[in-house]
Amino acid sequence: MNDPFFNGLLRRRDGVFSTDLLITAIGYLDFFNWLKKNPSTSADICKKLRLAERPVDVMLTFFSSLNLIKKTGIRYHVSKKGDVFLTEGSPFDLRGYFNSLRERPICQDIAGVLRTNTPLNWAHASQGDEWAKAMGKKDFAASFTAAMDSRGAILAPALSEKLNCTHYSKLLDIAGASGIYSSALVRKYPHLQASVLEKSPVDGIVKNLMKKQGLSKKISVISADMFSDPWPGGFDIHLFSHVLHDWDVQDVKLLLQKSFDTLEPHGMLAIHDAHINRQKTGPVEVAEYSVLLMLSTRGKCYSLGEMKQLLQEVGFINVHLKHTAGFRSVMTAQKPIE
Repeated sequence: MNDPFFNGLLRRRDGVFSTDLLITAIGYLDFFNWLKKNPSTSADICKKLRLAERPVDVMLTFFSSLNLIKKTGIRYHVSKKGDVFLTEGSPFDLRGYFNSLRERPICQDIAGVLRTNTPLNWAHASQGDEWAKAMGKKDFAASFTAAMDSRGAILAPALSEKLNCTHYSKLLDIAGASGIYSSALVRKYPHLQASVLEKSPVDGIVKNLMKKQGLSKKISVISADMFSDPWPGGFDIHLFSHVLHDWDVQDVKLLLQKSFDTLEPHGMLAIHDAHINRQKTGPVEVAEYSVLLMLSTRGKCYSLGEMKQLLQEVGFINVHLKHTAGFRSVMTAQKPIE
């Protein structure tokens, strides 16, 4: 499904903080004026402006997707459009217009994330924890899982149309939340058996959902922490759907390594997510979503190049990508036969 109306609604939600990042960069850093005078590498931007690497990477990708900055070689510089509208001396300078909103609390908090790399409370709530900690609380876990399930009603069938499971029999859905993606896949491929690996309290939520849907015989639940607990063997498909974008590079590499170590030889790894392009210039809808993730989790939307490199580093081969729906895509890779 590629419904423009659905895509537009999804973008409104996923990109909710992106304009606030632009206001913050202008109002707190005078970023475009500074960059015009100081074309710089990402590392130099972090060092000279005293900012953290992960949020700067997200910021540069987002501004590149808006065509406000360009990358030549290893250095970023202000684009012609950025120069016209966001630098000193231009008759069309809009910095003052954006600066009029800089005192909004969210902008102040985004400035903090840029400097410290510490995520905000989920959805910038007045009380609560960052997303990773909040998921340990039953009420939050239940409401968040239901929210992701509603999105999956459209995204999961689209995934099942693009992910060919004909020659595989056992699927491990890692941190599979409500199990909606496993559900779509076992319905599409009746020969497929699936297990959702989830920790408490989400594991209990999944068990109840599978029972209500009459899928308990097709989809089991394995109660485990994907980081600290061992993974079961015997599976020839591993699925990460909207999982890796919540974690930093080292955590992502750890999860990919655990997948490689436990997946059956010639098994398939599928990563269903929103991916930045190889040049890290967009798509703008994914770059906007990455801002939300940068603020609320420890991760971001990873680029095709970044993810392919990580997959190859742990041993996967034959990396391919197919677009699904809602600015999402599924990246597949194989574990070679030793």
